[in-house]
Amino acid sequence: MSHTVHPYSFRLGIIRDWKSRWFGKKDYSQLLEGDVVLREWLVKHLRGSYVGEISIERSPAQMHVSMKTSRPGLLIGKKGEGIEKLRADAIRFLRRKKIVLPRELKISVQELNSPESHASIVAQMIAEDLERRLPFRRVIKRTLDKSMANREVEGIKVKLSGRLGGAEMSRKEWLMKGRIPLQTLRADIDFARERAHLPYGDIGIKVWIYRGEKFEKNNER
Repeated sequence: MSHTVHPYSFRLGIIRDWKSRWFGKKDYSQLLEGDVVLREWLVKHLRGSYVGEISIERSPAQMHVSMKTSRPGLLIGKKGEGIEKLRADAIRFLRRKKIVLPRELKISVQELNSPESHASIVAQMIAEDLERRLPFRRVIKRTLDKSMANREVEGIKVKLSGRLGGAEMSRKEWLMKGRIPLQTLRADIDFARERAHLPYGDIGIKVWIYRGEKFEKNNER
């Protein structure tokens, strides 16, 4: 009854997998806290690097952090120096927060071929344009056209909220192109939230991208 459900959690176990994959009985709360803290730090630390997805896998001796980005060269650096520096910074940060560390922390980077079909990267692009003080309506329309030009994208919706255009009173503006079937469980809908930091306050950004329907069971058969 009019309750808002996160599009990702709504499809968990159907067409979506968990972003943290491990099993812990005794120290579950500590491991979960470590995942949440590390993920938040990576999102903040790598802002502007167009990181689309961060997944974490654990074993008794190793923690593997996998990141998908449209700019892998920016993260990897020359001869892998960027990854080594990021790994050292992450270990230092987790120790400062007194988070239990495994014996080995591994970080890998994968390239995203079509960034316009990933909601988190599209949201980061919108935030960058708004922070450069571009008109918000032009930014939304250009983003919709750019994403819909991608073959994988069948629909996109962008919603902004805050002091749009520097107005005294905050409001919400949204535009949609194509279809966004939120209640269809097999619909592959990517969702992301982002904030644009402006001198007169933050502007909230929400992006929904519909990439067609998934029929995994039929494919397996």
